[in-house]
Amino acid sequence: MAYAEKLITKCNSLPHIKQLQAHLIITGLFKSYFSRSKLLDFCATTSAGSLPYATFIFNNIPHRATNDWNAIIRGLAQSHQPINAVAFYVSMQQAPCRPDALTCSFTLKACARALARIEALQIHCHVIKFGVDADVLLQTTLLDAYAKCWDLDCASVMFDEMSKRDIATWNAMISGMAQGNRPHEALKLFKQMREIGVDPNEVTVLGALSACSQLGAFKEGEKIYDYVRDHSLDKNVNVCNAVIDMFAKCGFIKKVYEVFSGMKCRKTIITWNTMVMAYAMHGDGVKAIELFKLIEQDGLAPDSVSYLAALCACNHAGLVDQGLRLFESMEECGVDKNVKHYGSVVDLLGRAGRLEQAYKIIESMNTFPDVVLWQTLLGACKTYGNVEMAEKASRKLVEMGSHSCGDFVLLSNLYAAHERWKDVGKVREAMKSRDVKKIPGFSYTEVGGVIYKFINGDRNHPNWKDIYQKLDEIRFRISDYGYVPETNYVLHDIGLEDKENVLCYHSEKLAVAFGLISTGAGVPISVNKNLRICGDCHIVIKLISKIYEREIIVRDRTRFHKFKDGSCSCRDYW
Repeated sequence: MAYAEKLITKCNSLPHIKQLQAHLIITGLFKSYFSRSKLLDFCATTSAGSLPYATFIFNNIPHRATNDWNAIIRGLAQSHQPINAVAFYVSMQQAPCRPDALTCSFTLKACARALARIEALQIHCHVIKFGVDADVLLQTTLLDAYAKCWDLDCASVMFDEMSKRDIATWNAMISGMAQGNRPHEALKLFKQMREIGVDPNEVTVLGALSACSQLGAFKEGEKIYDYVRDHSLDKNVNVCNAVIDMFAKCGFIKKVYEVFSGMKCRKTIITWNTMVMAYAMHGDGVKAIELFKLIEQDGLAPDSVSYLAALCACNHAGLVDQGLRLFESMEECGVDKNVKHYGSVVDLLGRAGRLEQAYKIIESMNTFPDVVLWQTLLGACKTYGNVEMAEKASRKLVEMGSHSCGDFVLLSNLYAAHERWKDVGKVREAMKSRDVKKIPGFSYTEVGGVIYKFINGDRNHPNWKDIYQKLDEIRFRISDYGYVPETNYVLHDIGLEDKENVLCYHSEKLAVAFGLISTGAGVPISVNKNLRICGDCHIVIKLISKIYEREIIVRDRTRFHKFKDGSCSCRDYW
């Protein structure tokens, strides 16, 4: 057996594998389960072999052993169509041989790659039935499959019931929670892991940094970065890229550049793209384009993501002509335009009020425009009050079957701004008939290392009375500066006083008020919002930054707004 295994490892091409197969058949070693399975596994899973040929060998074995099945299932699980591994696993249930822990493990890895949650659940039942549920490695694989299939509740149950956990187990949970939009739980697990003395590795910190990015949790992110440097994990370029992204999404662009310029490892195109996008989000289009031009000097070629980041930079900074030149130069540089590039240019033109040109760009596309393009145009129509163009975009969205609440809200707001209340009523009826529900606005803010979440009109916070009292004080003080509520941002045809009350308790205002009462004078306030900041909140927070002498950073769905001394980094262009 050792002789056959030694020969297998010397194969470096499919012809070599075929020669060895012939040799094993002639010598009778092919009848040995061990030798045959080793050959199958090598052929199915390595670059020297061929999965179709391994399958051909498998199909011609009269009496297959469990290891034969494992070899093919493992190869299929690693292939471009991992769901085929699950099909083979199902076929195995009719075979005389019985699946073992490895069979279940390979099939669960296929489920994770194919996002086959139901199949993973069924295999979990088999794991218990076969009596291999005590296998720690198999438990970890099962947990990872649940996490990658977004069944985080089942993953949590598995995690809690495990008597022994290794690094891999913690990584699966932390990454799953971070990728499954449960960043609070990801950070909680990361802290627990460190408290019990388990050292995080590169995979762990990638998940934790992703959670910090989602929450805008700068303090927690800074602690993780300290850990990264103390344990030399900053030699890993993926970790450095994640740190850059985290500081960018937490609003600290100076820290972003410090990490970038001090990197100990070779920068990749992902590093450069992350930097360009970071400056784009912060509204510094000039710096973003400067970095974009330096990519080639670093020996790399800008890719489609590089161009998208550069276009976003032009978009947020109002660099219309420069953005159009970039867009037109893409094909000359061998980079294909995709729907996201078109969307960015439509947004660029829409923000500048060039709606007809944006409409023509959409109509000139070689590919079919997606829903986002028409939504982008609709948003621009709302900004510039173009009802006719908005109705065109809305008709296109209806034809495409869009049920996004934002589409209806934008059109309704536009009608409301023109006091076309009958049309507002029609939009409302359309929303009811399609059962469209408005996405609730919420905001996060970090105070003392703790993340607090607020929703519009929130009264769940233990200090809500103090927060509302602070908002009343703010309303009184900003009125001295000529503030008048921008009630056209309110959808409903209700009384003026009610509209003002609705505006007053938006989630970002609640978060800012909480920051004012919870932190010392001069301490910056950072807020992370899930939707685009509304015009009224933008005006109010500018005034707050002046009156209370605070720097306030708001990251909304598309970009950062840095408020200081009564002005915003976006220069009121967003």
